[in-house]
Amino acid sequence: MNRKVIFLDIDGTLTEPGKNEPPQSAVEAVCQAREAGHSVFLCTGRNYAMLYPLLKYGFDGVVASAGGYIKCGEEVIYDCPMTEEQRKSAMNILKENGVFRTVECLNGSYADQEFKRFLEQCASENGNSELLRWREQIEKRLNILPMEEYNGQPVYKITIMSPSMEQIEASKEKLCNDFEFCIQEDGSGSFINGEIINRKFDKGRAVEKVCAHLNIPLFDSIAIGDSMNDREMMETAGLGICMENGSETVKKLADDICPSVLCDGIREAFLKHRLISM
Repeated sequence: MNRKVIFLDIDGTLTEPGKNEPPQSAVEAVCQAREAGHSVFLCTGRNYAMLYPLLKYGFDGVVASAGGYIKCGEEVIYDCPMTEEQRKSAMNILKENGVFRTVECLNGSYADQEFKRFLEQCASENGNSELLRWREQIEKRLNILPMEEYNGQPVYKITIMSPSMEQIEASKEKLCNDFEFCIQEDGSGSFINGEIINRKFDKGRAVEKVCAHLNIPLFDSIAIGDSMNDREMMETAGLGICMENGSETVKKLADDICPSVLCDGIREAFLKHRLISM
């Protein structure tokens, strides 16, 4: 078999959303694939700092910030934060429209405290604090800090959450020239979440950059993901695989579907496509 380069999303693919512990079956599959001569990359919307707990499992490189920062081994091959003008414009317009923001820098993320107060209000009104507990766990696991501690570092991506789609559309109208809006409804139905990504990059173009750097044809690349922010990488790669727990839209775009993250999906996909053997 030709040497393959495999791109793995994290949340909902390699791990449960917001967690940093992949199933042992996935850890072993990644190790076996690399021993077989294949290259395995993390390809995620998370910023680089959020990847530290996962790097210990052994990867050949990372695509972070949805393609805005790429490392092959120890070499940075792409680094594209927002311009200062883009950052200020996006932050101001989102705030004006009541959209909650989490700015993602290379070495940290900072979230609006107003979002936590919004969740507290929702929990109080609905008599259900599960959403608030979920958010607090996400912030703790991914080391998301209060916006007050943000000190002007370069921003690669902004994660957004809003009580309504109308508020996001009002922001999108003013920012669409510079940013792609990738929107997903939260399972709770209490708010809309997504991210705004610089139009200069995406996960699909990151796949192209890595393959060119490694001198591996695109048809020898494999992308595995679960959500709309994985669409470009799955469309670009030679083989796109969606997790069973993934978005129905993404499943329709995928070349194949593997079991969910909780059912050893990564290992099963690697076995099916002969990246590893039993």
